[in-house]
Amino acid sequence: MPLYEFRCTDCGSFDLSMSMSAVGAATPCPRCSRSAPRVLGVPRLGRGASAAMRMHDAAARTASEPGVVSGALPGTPRGPSRPVTTDPRHRSLPRP
Repeated sequence: MPLYEFRCTDCGSFDLSMSMSAVGAATPCPRCSRSAPRVLGVPRLGRGASAAMRMHDAAARTASEPGVVSGALPGTPRGPSRPVTTDPRHRSLPRP
């Protein structure tokens, strides 16, 4: 069932889980029983505790905060073991 947010003028906001057919524009506040109107906000489509949501958040973070690499991974060779090319014309190209 969806989770709806309501805001009481005296007690503040609270959430209620109701079926879509049972929710109205207002509901009684659970603390003071006054009428609290429903607040329209952004939908909560994902669950923050799920492994898939954590993986999605981590992948999205790498776009703006890439990991810093300080060197080669352990056990990997430092450079190519053989020349990348055997074409002698490539030797005359400028190197960085």
